[in-house]
Amino acid sequence: MTQEESRKLPSELGVVKIAEEVVSIIAGLAATEIEGVSSMSGGIGGGIAEVLGRRNLSKGVKVEVDTEEAKIDIFIVVDYGARIPDVAWDIQESVKKAIEDMTGLRVAHVNVHVQGVHFPKDEEEPEEEIEVEEVVEETEN
Repeated sequence: MTQEESRKLPSELGVVKIAEEVVSIIAGLAATEIEGVSSMSGGIGGGIAEVLGRRNLSKGVKVEVDTEEAKIDIFIVVDYGARIPDVAWDIQESVKKAIEDMTGLRVAHVNVHVQGVHFPKDEEEPEEEIEVEEVVEETEN
């Protein structure tokens, strides 16, 4: 593991290393907890992991970790009807707080990339039978 792949935290007892994958998982989980996020938008690697039966917790997250700060890019699909600026703001706040609280890294920025909109499938409505009453008016001749 190289310096670019992890963050080293010196302490009295030694060094603690935080891998970029860990920061990525924290960011992904924080983002998916936000209301209005349908899913994370990952590349082909995420799709392969899902086919193999493994859940890729860092899907849709790109992380750059320096010695003291992290830069995060989140790629999401939002639910139809969600207010995108509000969802993006909530993601930024949630991801920043989660990473700073759990790792001690300073988050330089969280960029949110909306890759699509998820439309709910219409539930098939059962066809209602409409009864038409035939009204016969009798006329006097």
